[in-house]
Amino acid sequence: MPGGLAEEPDLCVPERDQVRDRRARAAARVLDLCRARGLTVATAESCTGGLVAAALTEIAGSSDVVDRGFVTYSNAAKQDMLGVPVGILERHGAVSRETTEAMAAGVPIVASDIDAFRQVLRGGEAGELFVTGDAGDLARAAGRLLDDAARQAKLSAAALAAVADYDWSVVARAVFSVYETVVLGSTQIPVTASGGEFPPDV
Repeated sequence: MPGGLAEEPDLCVPERDQVRDRRARAAARVLDLCRARGLTVATAESCTGGLVAAALTEIAGSSDVVDRGFVTYSNAAKQDMLGVPVGILERHGAVSRETTEAMAAGVPIVASDIDAFRQVLRGGEAGELFVTGDAGDLARAAGRLLDDAARQAKLSAAALAAVADYDWSVVARAVFSVYETVVLGSTQIPVTASGGEFPPDV
């Protein structure tokens, strides 16, 4: 495992080298952007298992930007190291928008564009999305945020507003609505508005 990064077993050597080159260029771009703005980086990872921090620290001289990294794979680690409330983990699970927001502590979210993240981040309205597996696009997404303070504020506010859709009171009403429709034979299915509102008779 050169540089501490995992191998890509399904790729032939030229493809593997291209992936590593793109990842290195993306990491270098992030470091350069941070240096230009006097910023430092602390990573909080879960499923990526430290690969983001590894990509950054693999570059010589990155210590002037990279402060520290946390790999919080277990729920206990998320609670102990990042202060994620146990209630969020119990109600929403480790892979959820609420947990990610708690991990990021209000910092704008950058996530791969898999269906789950695209859904919870409202198609990019509540977080910056990048093409899954594309290190260059990840660098561009991070660059867009670093270059635009107004967008940082907008995404942070949108993410906090979007959390309301996952409040237990909203989820409970949705579950009750399905139960009422299926079991009691109701012919109408109330649908939540963007703010999670249901008709008053539900």
